[in-house]
Parts: sequence; C-alpha cells; structure tokens
Amino acid sequence: MSAPTERLRSPGQRAERAGRILDAAADLLLRHGYRRVTIDDVAAGAGIGKGTVYLHWKTREQLFGVVFARELLSAVDELRLELRRDPRAGLLHRFARAYFLAIVRRPLLRGFLLGDPEMLGRLTAAPGTARDARHAATLAGYLRLLSEHGLLRDDMDADEVGHAYQATFEGFLRAGDAPGDAAGDAASVDGPERRADLLARTVQRAFESDAPASDAALAEVAAATAALLGDLIDADRAEFDIPEL
Repeated sequence: MSAPTERLRSPGQRAERAGRILDAAADLLLRHGYRRVTIDDVAAGAGIGKGTVYLHWKTREQLFGVVFARELLSAVDELRLELRRDPRAGLLHRFARAYFLAIVRRPLLRGFLLGDPEMLGRLTAAPGTARDARHAATLAGYLRLLSEHGLLRDDMDADEVGHAYQATFEGFLRAGDAPGDAAGDAASVDGPERRADLLARTVQRAFESDAPASDAALAEVAAATAALLGDLIDADRAEFDIPEL
C-alpha cells in the first residue's frame, strides 16, 4: 500500500506549495479584502484543492495571519538590506524613513496595519506565539545600540525614546498625506516620500543627539542592527513556517 501523497512530498515541494498558497491569498486579500475571501477562493487561486490548504493551515485566520507575517518580514528584510548597503541607515531618523516607506509601499501590509483593529488582532494573536515580545525586544536592542554609541539624546533613556518613537511612527502611518501633497492622492509618487521626509526630520529633532557620528560607530551600529533583524526574520519564519523570503 503506497504512502499518502503528502508524505511523499519533499520539504522543498511543501515550501513551494505553501508559497503558492500565500501568494494567492495575498492577491485575493489585496483585491477583495479580508471579509470577502474564503479558503475556497484561495484554493482556486492556487490551483489546488481546498483540503490541501488545510494541510498547511487549519483555519482561515491562521492562513491570513501568516500572509500578514510574511508581508511584515518582507518589509523588515528590505530594512536589513538597506542597513547593509548604507551604514548611515542605522541612524534612527534614517531607519524610521526606510521602514515607513517599506510599509506604505506594500498596500496589503498597510491595509493590515491600518484596517480593522479587531480583525488584525484575530490574525496576529496566535496562542503561545512569542512574536510581539520578540519584535519589541528587537527594537529595544536597536535603541540600546544607538544609546551606547551616543546617537540618542541623553536626557531620555532608551525605554522612553522607544515609547515616544513608536507613538510617532504609528501616528505618521495613520495620518495620511503630508502638507503640500495633492488632495486625496494617497497613491501619488511624491506623497509617501514627503511623509517619510517629514517623519525623518521629526524623529531626528526629537530623539537624536546633536553630536556627529563617527564612521566607525555607524558601521558598528548598522552591522549589529542588521544582525538583530536577521535573527528576528529567522525566528518569525521558523515559528510561522514561512517559506524563504
């Protein structure tokens, strides 16, 4: 008697199929929204049977939660690549600008983050997951690096900076167009760049030291921060069984 087909599949085949399912789900969510997309729709979009989707994810919420996680990690990976390309990207205002653009240029991720908070909570609050704590620890570690190298203002501790920075960043995500953007044209070429520039100026003036940063300090912070983000990506991928980005 032959083994079930699923047992005959290699890890690479399973990963390829999981990626195909996630791609189909992401496309449908972007076009139709969370409330209108069903597992049947995803299966049809991926060219597989409905039961095959359930071999990977037991519920619709689990599947869409992994779509969200993959979108978020894609933005984090873009940030990591920028740190490797340019050490000055480790400065908090440059970090904020790059991450802001990585989010707003991904309509599905932006929709997840700015959409129905109750829906996002259902997708991200998986029992037993350590994701929120892990992401918070990564930001805290990055801010400690900046503080240790004298790159943050010295009248606030790193925890205070972290709280105020997150509030500022999230506020910019939710605020819409910057002054001077075309009215109502949130998808304009200049709109995200203008908002990112305004965010960068705000973060720099509010949280950074006025002292110039040495090239050695910038290189050290960028390398260490890229390593932190790499560890975060690896841990999230392992926890949520996300195929390679």
